[in-house]
Amino acid sequence: MKLNRGRFRHQAAAAVAVVALAALAPQQAGAQANKQVLTVVLPSEPVDLDNCNSGVSTIGRVVKQNLTETLVQKDPKDNSLKPRLATSWTRVNPTTWQFKLRQGVTFHDGTPFNAQAAKRSLDRDFVATMKCRDRVKYLGEVPFVITAPDAETLVMVTPTPDPILPMRMTGITIGAGELPNEKFSLKPVGTGPYKVSNWLAGQEVLLVRNDNYWGAKPSIESVRYIWRNESAVRAAMVKIGEADIAVAIASQDANDPKLDYSYLNSETSALRIDQSRKPLDDKRVRLAMNYGFDREMIRSKIISKEALHATQMVFPSIPGHNHELDKMVRPYDPAKARQLLAEAKAAGVAVDTEIILQGRPAGYPNSEEVMEATLTMFKGIGLNVKLINYETGPYNALNYKPFPENRGPALLQVQHDNNFGDPVFSIPYRYSCDGGVSTLCDAKLDADIVKVLQLEGEPRVKAWQELFRYLYEEVVNEVWMFHMVGFSRVNPRIEYKPDVTANSEIHLANITFK
Repeated sequence: MKLNRGRFRHQAAAAVAVVALAALAPQQAGAQANKQVLTVVLPSEPVDLDNCNSGVSTIGRVVKQNLTETLVQKDPKDNSLKPRLATSWTRVNPTTWQFKLRQGVTFHDGTPFNAQAAKRSLDRDFVATMKCRDRVKYLGEVPFVITAPDAETLVMVTPTPDPILPMRMTGITIGAGELPNEKFSLKPVGTGPYKVSNWLAGQEVLLVRNDNYWGAKPSIESVRYIWRNESAVRAAMVKIGEADIAVAIASQDANDPKLDYSYLNSETSALRIDQSRKPLDDKRVRLAMNYGFDREMIRSKIISKEALHATQMVFPSIPGHNHELDKMVRPYDPAKARQLLAEAKAAGVAVDTEIILQGRPAGYPNSEEVMEATLTMFKGIGLNVKLINYETGPYNALNYKPFPENRGPALLQVQHDNNFGDPVFSIPYRYSCDGGVSTLCDAKLDADIVKVLQLEGEPRVKAWQELFRYLYEEVVNEVWMFHMVGFSRVNPRIEYKPDVTANSEIHLANITFK
């Protein structure tokens, strides 16, 4: 019943959106075209625009490579590394990398970009009170020793040998050195092709072209970011000319082949199990949840049929993905789930304890309906579950450490993006004892992670595959969902084709009006 109500809400919203927007279309679309303002409509408002949080999709779509830039950039076509703010990089010894920086670059405030400025920005990422998401995700908890021997040379010394540091740096953007260390920035000062003109809280973020940009001059003069929660509303806004790009469109709204683009978006969805809390510390309970989850129904009825069943937290194209696990997707078997719960109860496990499903309505298209269906499935196998949906701020408090000390047993709806070419951006961050979003602490796993981080080539690939096997078969820390498919709607008046990066980045400098 709840799932049907969710569908009804969606259909009602779509109808209201089309009627309301159509009434405004002629005047607003004409004004937009005359002003040559690119309008991007997002699912939700960013909580900040800090360069050290650019890996968060709601922030990265505004910030990354637009306001602030990385030293190294990964080409989504072939995963090769390209120069950005760094022109070259050299591994001096097993723990030392040297980056040569681009000359003649200035920040938006006119101050020079150089090695000292890059060092200040990177040092800020490691300030303990900041909890920078990019540092937690891409660099880890142990600070690097960063020096600037001259204006164009940046040297990074890692705690242990790190053969893929340049790849890590594709996730870290550089901001001006005077940013505060006690709070996240709402108006970042970077080197990118655009800069913040205004942020009207609750309504819009306006960017304007940086006419002093070091690279090619962008075609579009200004960009307006707005947000609407309903996928149908976002899709309708592009349909009638109220917006140019609508991201994270639900599959049922991507119904116009002339406007809509689909792509594997490098996101993997799951329910993170907090196995530090009873009864989730019992493996039988965690397995029961996996057998009690009807993946195929979700894929055929709620999300895109093009989504892939997941067994691990990286896409099949990432070296280290264990393809054998893809043949071992746990089937929907409610009888087996109930049997596992009965065995656990007979052994003294309090399987009747209330478990909270922690949802995030704006997490991905139809995410609310996914959680409503999951609630019904889990109740169907005999679990005592309750669904609570959270907005971005409270959700982040549940997702990132430090976790609330008085928390009870819970499963958190998560979606993880790894398009960087190596599981290092997923496994330590999500599963090590010190991982920024990890509810798991496994001494064997931590020791194996330390070993694989120092490997290269085929030995590294095989070691990651074994870790994914261990997580899937032995640990069972997730209820696995899907490798996701993304949909974006694009106004035909612009040249823009979304790719695998589109879920977390929109490179404005590459977009033009026709």
